[in-house]
Amino acid sequence: VQLVESGGGLVQAGGSLRLSCTASGVTFDDYAIGWFRQVPGKEREGVSCIIISHRATDYSDSAKGRFTISSDKVKNTVYLQMTTLEPEDTAVYYCATETGRRSWLPWFSPRRYDYWGQGTQVTVSS
Repeated sequence: VQLVESGGGLVQAGGSLRLSCTASGVTFDDYAIGWFRQVPGKEREGVSCIIISHRATDYSDSAKGRFTISSDKVKNTVYLQMTTLEPEDTAVYYCATETGRRSWLPWFSPRRYDYWGQGTQVTVSS
């Protein structure tokens, strides 16, 4: 299983970015796919989650109204559209997927997920 994130970069405050997470070796369908972010010295933070088969999405409070998670089943890719970016959004962003072994954990718990991408840096300048 491999997850590959892309789309990060440097953007000014108020700008937008779209992150992509493409999977191989696993089909994004029945299990949660999460987007997380992490800054040095802090714990990994859940940003958004999607369960494609349930057409269910969720967001952290900081992401609600600004970020949108979506999927393309043909491309086996999940996207995170980020708008109105703030310097506080600066972090390495990771996508992750689970195998269902710990689905009882909340979506924003990193321990729920079994596979992680390598991360993509998002930097928002003020």
